[in-house]
Amino acid sequence: MTRRNFCATGLLATRMAQSASTDTRAAFLKMIDRPRVPLSPEIASQNKADGLEQSRFTYAADADQRVPGIVVRSAAANSKQASANSKQAAVIVLHGTGGAKEGQIPLLRQFAGEGFAAIAIDGRYHGERSKQGSGSSDYQAAMLRTWETGKEHPFLYDTVWDVMRLIDYLETLPGIDSDRIGLTGFSKGGMETYLTAAVDPRVAVAVPCIGVQSFRWALDHDSWQSRAGTFKVALDTAARQRNAGAPGAEFLRTFYDRVAPGIYSEFDGPAMLPLIAPRPLLTINGEIDPRTPMPGLQLCLEAAKKAYATHPERLESIIEEKTGHAVTPAARDAAVAWFVKWLKP
Repeated sequence: MTRRNFCATGLLATRMAQSASTDTRAAFLKMIDRPRVPLSPEIASQNKADGLEQSRFTYAADADQRVPGIVVRSAAANSKQASANSKQAAVIVLHGTGGAKEGQIPLLRQFAGEGFAAIAIDGRYHGERSKQGSGSSDYQAAMLRTWETGKEHPFLYDTVWDVMRLIDYLETLPGIDSDRIGLTGFSKGGMETYLTAAVDPRVAVAVPCIGVQSFRWALDHDSWQSRAGTFKVALDTAARQRNAGAPGAEFLRTFYDRVAPGIYSEFDGPAMLPLIAPRPLLTINGEIDPRTPMPGLQLCLEAAKKAYATHPERLESIIEEKTGHAVTPAARDAAVAWFVKWLKP
């Protein structure tokens, strides 16, 4: 009798967890949703070197935004005959705050050398999508506008939408296997990676780097300063507008509620990371990274382990000892190896 009651309780708990997961995905997707427009892709340029082909392209993410990207792949794999006979797995790479797609070209080439079609795009208000072509000033200005108007979600969420539209585009390409699409990113891109993978099941494999964290833990334990430092200009200006003085944790909560609703509650790391299960997930973090404090990271990993209980081999975590907000070459190689393991035929 006890065993039957335990099983029934466990089944109920599983169903409740599944229902909560569905609700969380639906809520996030509703928040970022906007009218879909034709992708209208354009190939801007192509060049070949060292057996690799590099192409630049753009596509429409919504009525106001075109996204520029780079794809690197083996020239042989991209030949008409090869495309007709086989399809490639694809890996998308997302840059961090102040970065641009061009900064990911060495990693794209590494992925292409392993037989993948490797793609990088500029995040919202970065790279070609900024006035200056580099840095984060336009990004922070956009966050401040959101604080003032409530429109857009340039901090993380809008790029999640852009990546989902990129996957829409990849699905139209005859040489890409849409069932084998991987996603990785660094810092800001790492956060965008786990958020996208959580809500879009078309991401078959995910490797968020130096991004997985609990925003709530950081706020509750006075460990938010380093993360908020990536948008300090926007945060400080918003505080001055409210005559709030130097912004603290409570004002940051108010800022997040306006700029990235739910980021420290229903869409926090411990809530979103489990939604990736049972798809293969590798997380990479630095042991002493102040932007992803270890106790908050552990909360995320503990929640994920429960979700992967029946497929533990699909979840791994690399915590680099004595490493801050950085990814070592060895960890990058491990990330590439993870995609080779789970995406190659």
